[in-house]
Amino acid sequence: MNHQEVVKQLIPLLGGRENIVSGTHCATRLRIVLKDDQLAQTKEIEQLDGVKGAFLSSGQYQIIFGTGVVNKVYAAFAEETGLKEGNQEDHQEAVKKKMNPIARFAKTLSNIFVPIIPAIVASGLLMGLLGMMRTFEWVAPDHALIVLLDMFSSAAFIILPILIGVSAAKEFGGNPYLGAVMGGIMTHPALLNPWGLGNAEPDYLTFLGFDIALIGYQGTVIPVLLAVYAMSKIEKGLRKVVPNAIDLLVTPFVTIMLTGFISLMVIGPIGNFIGDGITTILNFVYDHVGFVAGLLFGGIYSAIVITGVHHSFHAIEAGLIASIGINYLLPIWSMANVAQGGAGLAVFFKTKRAKTKEVALPSAFSAFLGITEPVIFGVNLKYRRPFVGAMIGGALGGAYVVFMNVSAVAYGLTGIPMLAIVSPLGTINLLHYVIGFFIALVTAFVATWLLGFKEEEN
Repeated sequence: MNHQEVVKQLIPLLGGRENIVSGTHCATRLRIVLKDDQLAQTKEIEQLDGVKGAFLSSGQYQIIFGTGVVNKVYAAFAEETGLKEGNQEDHQEAVKKKMNPIARFAKTLSNIFVPIIPAIVASGLLMGLLGMMRTFEWVAPDHALIVLLDMFSSAAFIILPILIGVSAAKEFGGNPYLGAVMGGIMTHPALLNPWGLGNAEPDYLTFLGFDIALIGYQGTVIPVLLAVYAMSKIEKGLRKVVPNAIDLLVTPFVTIMLTGFISLMVIGPIGNFIGDGITTILNFVYDHVGFVAGLLFGGIYSAIVITGVHHSFHAIEAGLIASIGINYLLPIWSMANVAQGGAGLAVFFKTKRAKTKEVALPSAFSAFLGITEPVIFGVNLKYRRPFVGAMIGGALGGAYVVFMNVSAVAYGLTGIPMLAIVSPLGTINLLHYVIGFFIALVTAFVATWLLGFKEEEN
């Protein structure tokens, strides 16, 4: 394809250069913020060479080109429109301005937790390797390799507040290194480490009439989020009033001191209370109406994906792992994703249009690998009934994995890659995940085939 020519045809269909606020790209899609979304001519855009689908989601107009193509299209797009390469921060701000408050909150959490996913996934895989070594007795239980792998696998969760501190400070507009310091304060060795210490009681200090529990926040999520948010507000407020000549000395010093006191005395305990409350509610629902919850959330998760609010679930999942060591929500989301792939596969076999086949097959397999936007927006939602078929498959698959208590040790992976973070919890856990996978896939395929869909004439 001629990337330059496609871009020249694309820009007028987006309402012209004056309607384009900013643009960037991910692994498969061109992401554009438009002044007026109504000016985008979706049907005409989808007819362009190389375009596999187009849709509006989360404040962005997204055009699917596929891996290896989208970066070349974006380079031509940036040159033609005058946009600068690598303007991610400006683009994110433009995206947020177009979102409603709920979607904006979800986007904020997504921007904080998505960069941490590689560390969490690596720890989950190390846990799996460690579990296999212990189960099959590859080495002695007290072997140095067991000890080292135990350290490697738990490190990310122990220093999770530091990782969150860096990422959250970037998102909130604060200094990321001060965010890391706040995470370090909340995981300081002088504080009791609750990670793996059971019911150990912390010591107390009396300061300004307050009793401060010397308990750490290793593995927690909400306390450090609140602390870094407060830190960023304090830092930005100080920079407005502190003279530039002494800013480097005064601002970091006062920011850390004030935030440190507030965090250990107020924010930390409140954050723990909120986090424990969320975990308690989720555990109650899971233990008492889990099957129904799996049916419901497995069915509607894909609809939540359309709104973009699903990105906020990373924070809840990280909190579950920190509190109880497992993630029982991710298998439900995975079933919904797999079902979208199953519905897309049915569309591939049933459609007579070459263009639809070209999009449906790769996007279906993409869903099996955990990336669902191409098949949702490029195929299933476009024809409506396949999306309903996918919701049916996701519901049944979700109900099954909850009924069988399938869990994972990390977050961020669904579909086939999720096998790696399900296996550490045992062969039975892995087996039931695979069964749920095929229940979701086959049910969605059959439901879509039976429901049928009306194809476009063009």
